[in-house]
Amino acid sequence: MSDLYNVSSSPHVRSKDTTSRIMLYVLIALLPAALFGIYNFGFRALLLIVLTIASCIVSEYLFNLVTKRKQTIYDLSAVVTGLLLALNLPPTLPWWMAILGGAFAIVVVKCLFGGLGQNFMNPALGARCFLLLSFTGPMTTFANSRYYISQGMDAVSSATPLAALKAGQGVNTMDMLIGRIPGTIGETSVIAILIGAIFLILMGVIDLRIPGTYIVTFVIFVLLFGGHGFDWNYVVAQLCGGGIMLGAFFMATDYVTSPITPMGKIIFGIVLGILTGIFRIFGASAEGVSYAIIFSNLLVPLIERISIPRPFGKGGER
Repeated sequence: MSDLYNVSSSPHVRSKDTTSRIMLYVLIALLPAALFGIYNFGFRALLLIVLTIASCIVSEYLFNLVTKRKQTIYDLSAVVTGLLLALNLPPTLPWWMAILGGAFAIVVVKCLFGGLGQNFMNPALGARCFLLLSFTGPMTTFANSRYYISQGMDAVSSATPLAALKAGQGVNTMDMLIGRIPGTIGETSVIAILIGAIFLILMGVIDLRIPGTYIVTFVIFVLLFGGHGFDWNYVVAQLCGGGIMLGAFFMATDYVTSPITPMGKIIFGIVLGILTGIFRIFGASAEGVSYAIIFSNLLVPLIERISIPRPFGKGGER
């Protein structure tokens, strides 16, 4: 019999990419934001990054050891989770809270649900929301950048640009673009985030369906319901402030917690944009990206069910 008639099990299309290689690409892409965060906020930011990554690695190692599972720390997913969580933390956060957040991300959100590939929400964002609900004060106290400290301003300030926008105050969009603003370690510099995002796109790790749809939907929502009309300075400030850029390119695109169908990715991005707009414009907090992504993660099974492609020849006219 000809080899053309041989049937084998899937997958029929294989890739040289492995989990560890993809995670390595993500780590490289996050380096610009991480390095800028360290430059912007100093040694405290570096300490939190190191402690959070170490907490994630140790937590996964100990969980696998106690439950007698195969060690998975070598796939670098714990490192990515730790770095993402650290970039979502204010540099003034007490060190033990960062360690607790790393342990929560790995043990509760990831490992208790079966490990990598089976968690129902992004572990880093799950841990961030846990810390935000448990320690609201420390999680909403943000340090000024070195630039403003050198200008004679206090080292710690609770007013982020988004909070100032919500209060009707003016903001400097150029400072927001560069990153000379209060905020979390990794969300301040849009330029650094976009450099990493371009790297991921060029390496084929992500595509623009989710982040592109997310950002466009959010812009439309802000224009329609933001209360500032077609004020593009306000729109740019909303895009440059908070975690929307970091979330759109690095957390909303998580393989495990986002849809895999092309139409599903677009629906997912639309839902993200609407929820973020609702939380920011009508909510009590000036931010809303973390909650928008987590709620959208919960909708992924439903989104995939309604967006799965119809098999060829099924459902057509007879």
